[in-house]
Amino acid sequence: MAYEVGFAALGDPTRRAVFERLRQGPQTVGALAAGLPVSRPAISQHLRVLKAAGLVADQADGARRLYRLDRRGIAALKDYLTGVWDEADAAHRAEVARQMEERRYG
Repeated sequence: MAYEVGFAALGDPTRRAVFERLRQGPQTVGALAAGLPVSRPAISQHLRVLKAAGLVADQADGARRLYRLDRRGIAALKDYLTGVWDEADAAHRAEVARQMEERRYG
């Protein structure tokens, strides 16, 4: 299940910070590392994990690489959360209806 890998990857605070920075648009490792208390090699390792989880993609830009969010991996997380919400909402509505029915005839 792709969403599990995505959530696991975002479980690390530094990876979440990198992920959040990529919301602003494609960036290089150097730009992502700026202002974070970790080295560029560490950012590269975090990007590899995010990429393996399907949350980040990269592309060559001359001698450097640009990293961006990957819509497909994010869609897997969104689909999972939508399913969770739909099930929870349906269960809540069913319980409210059951309680109302119980009060009406109970």
